Amino acid sequence: MKPIAELAYCTNVHPGETLARTKAMLDQHAVRVRALSRPGATLGIGLWLSAQSARELLTEHEGIVRFRAWLEDRGLAVRTINGFPYGDFHGETVKTRVYHPHWADPNRSMFTLDLAKILAALVEPGTRTASISTVPLGWRTDFTNEGCGASAGLAAAQLEWIAGKLSEIEDATGIRVTIDLEPEPGCILDRAEHVVALFDQCLNTDETRTHIGVCHDICHSAVMFEEQDEALALYARHAIRVGKMQVSAALSCHGSPKEIAELAQFSESRYMHQTCVLAGTGDIRFFEDLDPALESMPDGFWRTHFHVPVHLDTIGRLGTTAREIPSALIAASHIDPPCFEVETYAWTVLPPHLRELDLASGIAKELAWTRAALANAGFEVDG
Repeated sequence: MKPIAELAYCTNVHPGETLARTKAMLDQHAVRVRALSRPGATLGIGLWLSAQSARELLTEHEGIVRFRAWLEDRGLAVRTINGFPYGDFHGETVKTRVYHPHWADPNRSMFTLDLAKILAALVEPGTRTASISTVPLGWRTDFTNEGCGASAGLAAAQLEWIAGKLSEIEDATGIRVTIDLEPEPGCILDRAEHVVALFDQCLNTDETRTHIGVCHDICHSAVMFEEQDEALALYARHAIRVGKMQVSAALSCHGSPKEIAELAQFSESRYMHQTCVLAGTGDIRFFEDLDPALESMPDGFWRTHFHVPVHLDTIGRLGTTAREIPSALIAASHIDPPCFEVETYAWTVLPPHLRELDLASGIAKELAWTRAALANAGFEVDG
């Protein structure tokens, strides 16, 4: 029997600083994505709620009940929640603000607990586990510069606390909500080996490991020049569960002048575009953003954290890491299947000539490509 892959697209591609805005965007875009890609069937979504939206939903009288009915009326099913962005993810400049609050700040754990309560109430009947992806502790230099108030140990203590709360939710609802740390370039956890070290040193109780796991973002792993199958195998060897896999792709090039000229068009002010350059010696140079890399102009093979449409192998003279996706999906077929979430949040900041006139059409193309890739990896796809 083929393993079943739950598929969703992440709605952090849409603005949603308030609950009303979230619903308006789902009405405008997600409903059309469903019409294009799943006519007559339910469309799985990875819901993004800001802290304000989550609080509104919990304090509104029967807010979750009514929101669930609202989603059902539109044929939308919440499969997972993206709990990474806390505030306005579509502000003029997001950059490192997306990593705040970090996991040493109690505001992060309280926000995540709100999301867990919401997710347990929104998932479809019969759901046994559901994932919330989250910040991989925080941006590395924040932890260096803020002193003991931002220690990895304090962050781990917050995660242990929320693991206990998630156990209570599971006892009450029968649904195991998991918090899955999402390694990202430049963060405290940006490689699989860093995740393993954290779990082995700090998150080593059964209760904690039952409710805390990993969200493997294919783009992030590729930017760090990890081998997808090796990263997933390392998690398996250390009994770290992968609760979610984000299907995503980065930019790549060999660093020729014409390629760099095209890459420079992707420099923009809203999001972080961490860049790694692999030299012929095997050394990797890390740059916090694309602009510093362009100023330095190192020789080597470039990979840049810019979430580009997953169905594109090339963009002009540039390559993408979409070729990494099939190997990650095949590796995922050998573990407990995670939730698969297409997460291309950067559609609206692509160079203008690459943007889809109809955003929903672009997302539908990504979902169709991902369904085919999952089927080729041996999965039966749901969503």
